[in-house]
Amino acid sequence: MMGERQVAQEALFYEFSLDRHVPADHWVRAIDRFVDLSEIRAHLRPFYSETGRPSIDPELMIRMLLIGYCFGIRSERRLCEEVHLNLAYRWFCRLGLEGDVPDHSTFSKNRHGRFRDSDLLRELFETTVRRCIAEGLVGGEGFAVDASLIKADANKQRSAEASEPVDWDDLARTRRSVREYLDTLDAAAWGAASETKPKFVSRSDPAAQWTGALKGHAFFAYATNYLIDLDHAVIVDVEASRAIRQAEVGSARTMLDRTQDRFGLWPARLAADSAYGSAENLAWLVHERGIEPHIPVFDKSQRSDGTFSRSDFAYDHARDLYTCPGGKELRQYRRPLSVGRDGVDPEGFRRYRASKFDCDACSLKPRCCPSPPARKILRSIHEGARDMARDIAATDAYVISRRERKKVEMLFAHLKRILRLDRLRLRGPNGARDEFHLAAAAQNLRKLAKLLPNGPQIRPA
Repeated sequence: MMGERQVAQEALFYEFSLDRHVPADHWVRAIDRFVDLSEIRAHLRPFYSETGRPSIDPELMIRMLLIGYCFGIRSERRLCEEVHLNLAYRWFCRLGLEGDVPDHSTFSKNRHGRFRDSDLLRELFETTVRRCIAEGLVGGEGFAVDASLIKADANKQRSAEASEPVDWDDLARTRRSVREYLDTLDAAAWGAASETKPKFVSRSDPAAQWTGALKGHAFFAYATNYLIDLDHAVIVDVEASRAIRQAEVGSARTMLDRTQDRFGLWPARLAADSAYGSAENLAWLVHERGIEPHIPVFDKSQRSDGTFSRSDFAYDHARDLYTCPGGKELRQYRRPLSVGRDGVDPEGFRRYRASKFDCDACSLKPRCCPSPPARKILRSIHEGARDMARDIAATDAYVISRRERKKVEMLFAHLKRILRLDRLRLRGPNGARDEFHLAAAAQNLRKLAKLLPNGPQIRPA
């Protein structure tokens, strides 16, 4: 028998428990256990006036932003709608049934003001790292570093060619992203990373890099740089930079130093791909920081024309010379010098030359130096660090590091596919930094919720 039509009846009183309507296994409950915003008010207090109307609770805004980044809600307008309608989100934000959701414009006003002035989002991310350390999820022995390109909110149709004159000072009067671009021209992670000018520059977001690194259609992008602990793939630091190799390598150094300063973490080994395997970077890791580089050496000395490569020549450290496959010696200088020289050119290389007399009489000359009169070998002043990296690459520990290094790539896949951060919504270096900090904080919180499903297990100090 068909039931009667349901007619809504208004009651005079309701007894409703919001906590009871949020399932025990809901993600918001799992994440909420690790969200500690107790220091937010003290951190922001100097940036609020002592008089005037009360502002929107900053803890409410931070909780709403965490909801957006944890669950891939990219629009702040939609985020306000979701928090208004979703009981679980209301519970997480401490709103209750009658609480008012702030207008979406409140986020922009605070982001460009108090949040950036106080570096609040950086503090929020570091709070999640401290919690991961307290829960014993960070070993601190092995780190991995990598960068991933994130499309910028910039269109090629509104860009200018590198040779085209643009009055940036005039654009800076009305565009915040242009002002940020001009402020970062001398920054190591931005304008000073490379003197090479890109083919196109965006007028709406000039700090975004025009790149074709993904072998498809070129686009404007920023790079998000992750430094992770290899035990549980916890993100211990994150940095925004230009989408070029020099800026990414510089960001890795910045993150390693900052991780030591903020958390006292100093890894014994660092895993990375060949983009971080330049001679200068390997020397910095080995000689200045004492970190084992589990990194492929960036080396272009291998020849493909059938002639001997540099690896076919044996180097004698004690005598500082090379021996060719024919048994002859390649030296920097053939006679004593009255004035000592280090023999280093401006690019940081030493040149070792064979004797023309030896090469002319050698039967291997067609396979060694068919055109030049004598063979010449270049050796970097950082070759010792490169040799150390090559020796490490032959060990079983390197094989393990190479496999574990994929964890950072999995985090980038999670960032783009699950959290939907495949394109930035904010513009300028500060906008990219804000989004990357929030996304990394969300990933750490989800990691805590996944690895500690039965509640916090804080280790004693």
